[in-house]
Amino acid sequence: MPHSFNEEQLSRIIEMAWEDRTPFEAIHQNFGLTESEVIRIMRRELKAASFRRWRQRVSGRVTKHAMLRPDGILRAYCPTQYKQQN
Repeated sequence: MPHSFNEEQLSRIIEMAWEDRTPFEAIHQNFGLTESEVIRIMRRELKAASFRRWRQRVSGRVTKHAMLRPDGILRAYCPTQYKQQN
C-alpha cells in the first residue's frame, strides 16, 4: 500500500534515515515504512551521489538494525542530539 507523506514528514523520514543511531525499526514504528520502503524514498529524494553515500554508511551498520544492537541500548538517538529550544 503506497504511503502519502507531507513535506515535513518526508523530511523527518530522511533525517531519521541519515541518523546513525536511529534504527529502521524506529522509522517503521513512527511512519509504518519498511527498510526497503525507506531505501526507495531515499533513492527518490536524494541526489544519486548522496544516496550512494548513505547506502554505504547504513549497509551493515549495527545501530541501524535493532536486532543487531547490543542489549541495553533502547534509545534511538544520542541524549545530546536534540537540545531543548527556549
